[in-house]
Amino acid sequence: MQTTYFKRFRMEADLARSRGPATLPAHYRFVPWNEAILDVHARTKFRAFRDEIDALVFPCLGDLEGCRRLMAEIRAKAGFLPAATWLVARGTCPSSLQWCGTIQGVMERGRVGMIQNVGVVPGHRGVGLGTCLIERVLAAFREAGLHTAALEVTADNPGAVRLYQRLGFRRTKTIYKSSDTPVATTADVPAAFALS
Repeated sequence: MQTTYFKRFRMEADLARSRGPATLPAHYRFVPWNEAILDVHARTKFRAFRDEIDALVFPCLGDLEGCRRLMAEIRAKAGFLPAATWLVARGTCPSSLQWCGTIQGVMERGRVGMIQNVGVVPGHRGVGLGTCLIERVLAAFREAGLHTAALEVTADNPGAVRLYQRLGFRRTKTIYKSSDTPVATTADVPAAFALS
C-alpha cells in the first residue's frame, strides 16, 4: 500500500476580536452538549464527512464506529468544553427532526481553544450553518477566558480555508499528514465544507 501525504494548515484567530452573535437561518436551532447526545454527534459527523477528503486523511471519519470512537475520545479529553460543543437541528418532532451540523471544542495549553471538527451534512450546506457553528464556539472560547482559537484544515478544501479566513483565522503552520488509505488522486475527491 502506498502512503499518501495530505497538506494541512494550522490556522489561528485572536479571540479578542469581537464578533456578532451567531444567528441561524429560519427553522434551524442550536442544541447544546449533553452526555445523552454523544452518539448523535457521532452520527452527524459521519454523515458530514463520509464522502469527503477528510475521510481519506482521517479514515475514522468515513466510518460510523470510527466517529463514535472519535467522539468518545474528544469527550474524554481533560480540556473538553461542553459550552463549545454544539449540534444544529432542523425540525422539532421526531418525524421531521434532522441533525444538520456538529462542532466540538477543547481547551489546550496556553489558553488556546482548539476546534476539533466542523461538519455540515450535505443538503444543509451553503446556508451559513458552518459560520454559525464556528461563531458559537468562538463565543464559548471567549467566555472561558481563552486567548486564541485554533484549528487544522486540509489544504485541498478551499471552501473551508476561505470560510476560516473570512472569520479571522490566519495560517500559522503547514503540516503534512500521512495516510495509507488508497487514493488515485486527491482531484478525484470533491472538496467539501468539512474540517477535522
